[in-house]
Amino acid sequence: MSDVAYFNALYEKEDPFQYRTRWYEQRKRALTLASLPRERFGRGWELGCSNGVLTAALAERCDHLLATDLSEGAVAAARAMTRRQAHVSVEQARHPHDWPAGRFDLIVVGEMGYYLSQDDMRQLAAQVVQSLTPQGVVIACHWRVPFEQARCSAAFVHAQFDDSLPRLFSYRDEDMLLEGWSAETTSVAEREGLR
Repeated sequence: MSDVAYFNALYEKEDPFQYRTRWYEQRKRALTLASLPRERFGRGWELGCSNGVLTAALAERCDHLLATDLSEGAVAAARAMTRRQAHVSVEQARHPHDWPAGRFDLIVVGEMGYYLSQDDMRQLAAQVVQSLTPQGVVIACHWRVPFEQARCSAAFVHAQFDDSLPRLFSYRDEDMLLEGWSAETTSVAEREGLR
């Protein structure tokens, strides 16, 4: 089964990963949003937007937000989720082969990196870094437990960003790895004159 067929089959269900109902997913979303080092971002991009639950929350923090996913069903669900947020654009794309123009202040790689081959993940990370504005931030969050469809580990995915940018933060538990990177390493407290 191809990647597209696999994800299209998953998204025959309205919420295949139970983003709306599982406490695990609600907590992960809250941690992701809390980890963002700035209150607002001009132009954001979420790769692997799934059904748009995180997308809708990220849209509250971005002036413009692009969300992409491989699955036609996921894209349709994300568009429905964000239909009242006119500054959000949701597109079907296969990364790293399909790539948007321009640069971004925030790029969120949400639980999609390990579905790529190691070579594609290396290419994706390099392209993400090239697509950042000088003060842009990359956030990545991935499930740490091995599973059949994963072609590489969460640790491998995140290591590709470690090779190119300073790490801003790292949170890990038994289940997930959430990290962020940026060439701009001024802390939130420093930016607000607290130190």
